[in-house]
Amino acid sequence: MILPIYAYGQPVLKQVAKPIGPDYPDLTQLISDMWETMEEANGVGLAAPQIGKSIRLFIIDSAPMYPEGEEDKGIKQVFINAEIIEEAGDDCSYAEGCLSIPDVTGDVDRPEEITMTYQDENFETHTQTFTGMNARVIQHEYDHIEGVLFTEMLSPLKKRLVKRKLDKIRKGDIDLKYRMKFVRG
Repeated sequence: MILPIYAYGQPVLKQVAKPIGPDYPDLTQLISDMWETMEEANGVGLAAPQIGKSIRLFIIDSAPMYPEGEEDKGIKQVFINAEIIEEAGDDCSYAEGCLSIPDVTGDVDRPEEITMTYQDENFETHTQTFTGMNARVIQHEYDHIEGVLFTEMLSPLKKRLVKRKLDKIRKGDIDLKYRMKFVRG
């Protein structure tokens, strides 16, 4: 089932998400719905807060971020209760966007390598290092479960330039490309 994506301004996007256990209700269906929702919106990642659930769950499919012929470098994976334990390498800048903030992009600096612990959909624990575009997509989704949006990491000038767009998104005054839930008023 395709779920509405919560738009910029929804309080759930600013909350630090809570860990979950294997007894979380209907988790398999929720993950399936998240994949369907992300694919419908042409995203490469989706975090549970973006569908209104303040839990430490996100999914990514980074293959579309790689050049043609290199899609196999991408990963398609579920992350539950993720924690970044180490960052390494130089910070790299890349223009990011977000399904919760349509039509807004901006350069964000992120470390080129991260090591994290997480659980998969079977609640098996993994410690793994990710690099390059995989690390970037993971960090973007990880920020969502920490209550951080990419727009907070933009330069002061870029923040001023996108302020009007953000206000319109908050009010739902945008052309919809997929199902969204807005703060009205």
